[in-house]
Amino acid sequence: MRIIALYLPQFHCFPENDKWWGKGYTEWTAVKRAKPLFNGHIQPLHPKDGYYDLAGDQPETFKRQAELANKYGVEGFAIYQYYFKGKKLMEKPLEILAEHPEVNIKYCLAWANETWTRAWYDLKEEILMPQEYGDERDWREHFLYELRFFKDERYIKKDNKPVFMIYRSFDISCLPEMKEKWDSWARDEGFDGIYWIGGRTAASQDSRKELMDGWYYFEPGYTLKHGLSGLCKLEYNLGTLARSVRNRFPWNGGSGSKILERRIPIDWIYRGIVSREYADNEYPGIITEWDNTPRRSYKGLVYTGASPGKFNLTLCKLKDKLRGRDSFVFLNAWNEWGEGAMIEPTEEKGYAYLEALRDAVND
Repeated sequence: MRIIALYLPQFHCFPENDKWWGKGYTEWTAVKRAKPLFNGHIQPLHPKDGYYDLAGDQPETFKRQAELANKYGVEGFAIYQYYFKGKKLMEKPLEILAEHPEVNIKYCLAWANETWTRAWYDLKEEILMPQEYGDERDWREHFLYELRFFKDERYIKKDNKPVFMIYRSFDISCLPEMKEKWDSWARDEGFDGIYWIGGRTAASQDSRKELMDGWYYFEPGYTLKHGLSGLCKLEYNLGTLARSVRNRFPWNGGSGSKILERRIPIDWIYRGIVSREYADNEYPGIITEWDNTPRRSYKGLVYTGASPGKFNLTLCKLKDKLRGRDSFVFLNAWNEWGEGAMIEPTEEKGYAYLEALRDAVND
């Protein structure tokens, strides 16, 4: 059971963010302004090691994170990449990591190949950065940019193939042709090709199952959309409807305050993860917690009842299920603070989730 933590590089300023969201905007902006939305809802959360800057204070933050990862059983980071037919966003932290081989952490790339919209504000039709895939010349340019990382000794490989993850493989109609070219170019560079891993997400599923070498489950989205029982879905939908009606007609003394509309017991997600059967090339996903109200306020979603103990128990069950395999498990995430999906230590819970992970890995 090889724990690979998804890693968000958004914690630094860059021109596009300044333009779209306001001068100086980073993920911390949303995290700091979060508010509690129901009894027992703990917000905002505070990073125990401070509000870091993934461009300005590097490589010190990477060094500290690498030490934590190695100490508590995270094998490496799957770092999100935002690449739009030659245009790169949030690339600076990854490039800094490549420039500092003394940072002792394995990593691979997870291409988050979505079109950027103002989805955080329910304005999904307003496109900020379209995703296009181009032709062979564009694929070559993308490959050559990746090659620098593929050749890094720390880069995660399987059978002499650099691991390359794609969040929405089904969006890329030209993927068979692109994949053939990348594999050929990789062999020219001394590899045995690329080890392609596609995402199993809340969105549509890629019907080209034989196209990828492996598949990773992006949780909790996959189980929420594809793994809940009819009864659970009914309970969830009725509860959401009731709370949304209450928000439209606030019968609470005229205060007009909003309550969180979407809540789900995390037990439902954990149950789906451990009950699923995984083929040898299917890699489970897992979360510690989930609370994206820093980004979406009362329209967000919280998985209730989460605890380090439940997280540990779920990991132990996965470990038993995967025993005898060389299997990745993709943790969402190392530092998704805006979605409340992080294993980094917080002021509120300390190192409890990291300790739970370590105990499961070492059991």
